[in-house]
Amino acid sequence: MPTAQQPPQLGKRPLRADSERTVRTILEAAERVFAANPAATMEQVAQAAGVARTTVHRRFATREALVEELTCWAARQFAEAVASAHVDSTPPLVALYQVTANVLRVKTNWWFAMSRTGDLAHPEAARVHAEIRDDCERLLRRAREAGVLRPDADLGWTRRVYYALIHEAAAEGVAEGGDAEALATRVVDALLRGFGSPSAPVIA
Repeated sequence: MPTAQQPPQLGKRPLRADSERTVRTILEAAERVFAANPAATMEQVAQAAGVARTTVHRRFATREALVEELTCWAARQFAEAVASAHVDSTPPLVALYQVTANVLRVKTNWWFAMSRTGDLAHPEAARVHAEIRDDCERLLRRAREAGVLRPDADLGWTRRVYYALIHEAAAEGVAEGGDAEALATRVVDALLRGFGSPSAPVIA
């Protein structure tokens, strides 16, 4: 079950503690409900949150406003997952494992909301993805310079493959469960070693 540390404020005045708890409860319920049924109603979210429908509408005027807030929340969690790995100062291989595990936790816990952040027409999502792309490319560059990646590794292609591996691992985590650390190990192992035999012929 996803657990929000604090609700997104979007430039609003800080909420009182009780209001903050209510918003957090609604966002967590919305994630569960929309992940199971993307067409779910505000009433279903209210029922899952254990609050009156009027309480949900008081915080979020429309269903679209609720989804918007949920998307912003997920984008911020995504950014924090990357930032907390300290990709510019931690040894590259350690940072690669840590950022992978952190991101997988966010993706599996907030699957519906994270699927919304892929919409780069959303300004918050677009900003976060651009910053994370830059962070990822710096990390991969450091990894190449440290010998973790081949000296001739194409960083753009490596990043796209890495993203695809994370997506598949997160989908498995949502469908079958699984520890983020274990999934991160599989992702990084596949990225760095693949499945080919060391003695396999190389195409020139």
